[in-house]
Amino acid sequence: MKVLLINGSPNEERCTHTALAEVAGALAVEGVETEMAWVGRDPIRGCIGCGGCAKCGDHRCIFRDDVVNGLIEKAEAADGIVVGTPVYYAGANGALLAVLDRMFYAASANLRFKPAAAVASARRAGTTPAIDQVNKYFQINCMPVVSSNYWPMVHGKSAEDVRQDEEGLQIMRVLGRNMAWLLKATASVPAPDVEPKVMTNFIR
Repeated sequence: MKVLLINGSPNEERCTHTALAEVAGALAVEGVETEMAWVGRDPIRGCIGCGGCAKCGDHRCIFRDDVVNGLIEKAEAADGIVVGTPVYYAGANGALLAVLDRMFYAASANLRFKPAAAVASARRAGTTPAIDQVNKYFQINCMPVVSSNYWPMVHGKSAEDVRQDEEGLQIMRVLGRNMAWLLKATASVPAPDVEPKVMTNFIR
C-alpha cells in the first residue's frame, strides 16, 4: 500500500512539510509506503475549462507540464492521498488550487474511491476554511475523507514552531493511523458501481 502526500507550500521543507512528515511517519509504522511530492515554486497555470483532457482520452491535462500530469501519475498509482496546504488569506495556496483544479478535472475517474485527507498549517488562523476548501475536491469525487481526533491542522511560523505543537503533531499521527486502517479495511472490498451522473440546472 502507498499513500501520496502532496506538499502544496512554495516552501519545500517548512511548516506544511513538517505536518505531512508526521503523517508519513505514522503510516510507516503501520507498514504503508509513502511518497512526498512538492508542488514547487514555478508558475502553474490554472484550468481553463476547455475539456481537452476529456477529448484526448488519457486522463491528462492538455497543458503538458510535469507538475500536474506528474502528480496525476503518482496519484493514480497511490492507494490514498493527503494534500497539505499553507493558509493564504484564510484559504489554500492558489498554486495548489490550480494544480487540484486541473488534476481533478482531468483524472477524477481514476482517483475515485481512494481515501484522502487535507491538512493545513498556519501561524494562527484560517486553517479550517483551507481544509474545507481542499476537502471539496474529494467530496465531489466519491473519495472517503479520512478524519483524525481534531481538525487536521498545525500551527507555527516555522518548522521548529510546528514541532512544538504537540496537539497538532498528534492530530497528524492519528490521521496517518486512520488512513492506514481504512486502506487495510477496504483493500479486499470492491468499489461500488458508479451511477451515471445526473446534472440539473437551477434555471431550466
